[in-house]
Amino acid sequence: MSLYAQIVVNGLMLGALYACIAVGFSLVWGVLNVINMLHGSFIVLGGYLAYFAWLHWQVSPFVMLLVVSVGLFLLGFLLQYGLVNRVVSQPVLTTLTLTFGLDMILYNLMNVWFDATPRRISLDLGRLDLNGVIVPNDRLLAMLLALAMTGVLYLVLRSSRIGRAIVAVRMDRDAATLMGIRVGRVYAITFGIGALMAGACGVLMSVVFPITTNITGLLLGKAFVICVIGGLGTVPGALVGGLALGLIESVAGNFLGAQSAILVGSLLMLVLLMTRPTGLIGKRGYQ
Repeated sequence: MSLYAQIVVNGLMLGALYACIAVGFSLVWGVLNVINMLHGSFIVLGGYLAYFAWLHWQVSPFVMLLVVSVGLFLLGFLLQYGLVNRVVSQPVLTTLTLTFGLDMILYNLMNVWFDATPRRISLDLGRLDLNGVIVPNDRLLAMLLALAMTGVLYLVLRSSRIGRAIVAVRMDRDAATLMGIRVGRVYAITFGIGALMAGACGVLMSVVFPITTNITGLLLGKAFVICVIGGLGTVPGALVGGLALGLIESVAGNFLGAQSAILVGSLLMLVLLMTRPTGLIGKRGYQ
């Protein structure tokens, strides 16, 4: 019984990080109709910044979480406001090509500055033993922070003025414009929030997994899968999709092997695309 409990706990901890990976990507895609190919590199950049601050200046990654979040928000805001906004009304292929080109620039800059050696922040925070279920405290803290940030984003979108503006633009851009909402500014803020969540997730991941530029494509792919599973453009959709994928990979990885875990998640995505393209909790008209 403890084996199955361990599998579930591992899946939930992994799923919380997956939700944090996907929520910013899903928000940008749902609001701007932009597939942000930079997302995986933003995550790795956040992890690298936290790692080197910890290595050279002994700054706790949990302190760097705020610094990296602010820095990545500003980077995302400026990229969107200065570049992506110029082509945001063009077909999806145009914005995809632009973000792909920006991703190549950031990816290669990180390889030059940091190289591709896997790096991980090693914290000795002990572990919990819950009747045979082992929970490392660093993973537990990363999970709780990932869930907290996802919850805060949900509250911001539901209750703040800028959150309501983002939701309004997502639902009907033309009507939002007629109501006096500055759509270009909302787009830039949304893109910045997506980068913020990606950078924060990178910081949390650097405490749990090795960070390297070689995983940027893998992280971007997981964001795609989670959006399809949970539903595009909503925080609950990213949360449900992330937790579902985490549990699926934990179960499949334990019984079928790590490579099979990725395959099972991809197969689930294909099944949902054919049977329920709006995702588990998505709504028609919000694709």
